[in-house]
Amino acid sequence: MVSHSGLITIMERAVRKAAPRLRRDFNEVQHLQVSRKGPADFVSVADKQAEETIVEELRKARPDWGLLLEEGGTIEGDPTKPRWIVDPLDGTSNFLHGIPHFAISIAVEDPMGAGGKPEITHGMVYQPLTDEGFWAEKGRGAWLQGQRLRVSARRELADSLIATGIPFLGHGNFAEWSRIFGAVAPEVAGIRRFGSAALDLAWVAAGRYDGFWESGLQPWDVAAGLILVKEAGGFVTDFRGQDRMIERREVLAANDALQSRLHKLLANALR
Repeated sequence: MVSHSGLITIMERAVRKAAPRLRRDFNEVQHLQVSRKGPADFVSVADKQAEETIVEELRKARPDWGLLLEEGGTIEGDPTKPRWIVDPLDGTSNFLHGIPHFAISIAVEDPMGAGGKPEITHGMVYQPLTDEGFWAEKGRGAWLQGQRLRVSARRELADSLIATGIPFLGHGNFAEWSRIFGAVAPEVAGIRRFGSAALDLAWVAAGRYDGFWESGLQPWDVAAGLILVKEAGGFVTDFRGQDRMIERREVLAANDALQSRLHKLLANALR
């Protein structure tokens, strides 16, 4: 049995408490009440209820910690303590269309991390339908349940499967994405867009994808995934090759060899 900190136990308890209702609602997706909160950006009753369940569990365990929530916004806590970053349903559009590819994402952000700057130290991405729990702790590796994760060992772009997120109505920069796609697509074995950045990054950590890029992302979309990739031996940067992914809302992730090659393609495409 793999040992982990109490924070991973707290996150696992929270996702497992929220998961049964998500599974049930997914099976009755045609009956869900849905409200529109922006262009092509839907939030379901299931989404809100999952977040409420997760917040209740997290606050029970760490009542003085703050939270950053996709639906509920910011809940202030002790500024000297870490905060939770929560996406209760990453892949909402998939969920609402009956596509079985979505996840719960929870991360811990330490306000005084490396260099005295905020740093993601723990993360979990949980797929309720497959019961796959990807988790990572700083310095202790990335795991799928009890199995150690490592990023892909592929060294050639021509052999690589790359994931991305495609801009859609009201979201993203179509021109920028098109330039990047035009540079990357001819060099790789394939490109996939499955609709959940959290799972995309978890799958990079697991070696299912060889790389990933996307822009216009929110902290709750990627916080847990970033530490998963790093702890699985991968490299994560923004499009400029710097460590400002959350600030710039852009992520490029892969192993060392592929990340540097993908970065060159992106840099040339964005000149």
